Amino acid sequence: MDRKMISTAAFLGMTAIVLGAFGAHALKKVLNLEQLSTFETGVKYQMYHALFLLFVGLSSNIAEQTKKVIYYFVVTGVVFFSGSIYLLATDDLNSFNFKTIGFITPIGGLLLIIGWLWLFIDFCKKKR
Repeated sequence: MDRKMISTAAFLGMTAIVLGAFGAHALKKVLNLEQLSTFETGVKYQMYHALFLLFVGLSSNIAEQTKKVIYYFVVTGVVFFSGSIYLLATDDLNSFNFKTIGFITPIGGLLLIIGWLWLFIDFCKKKR
């Protein structure tokens, strides 16, 4: 699980940088400031959670089952949260109305919160 988690963290971090640069350079010409800010929020949360997965993957104090649960919550959460934000921010650039799938953004956010909560509960359960 550690190898999978660390490689996923590296991939999410790398793509966050690529998307951030894409937003700052290419999308700057076609999106307004509010849309760019929204896109940047998706990038930030993707990077935060790439670092979170890296921390969890490198930690020897976290049980494998806990790592597995956190991994699936966070990866799904990033796809739902950041992915939907990317689509919503660029909604004006295509013919599909992504606002119809905007309900998955808070679901993704909830999954990210649960990933952090799972780690918190795991640490609270451990004996000192």
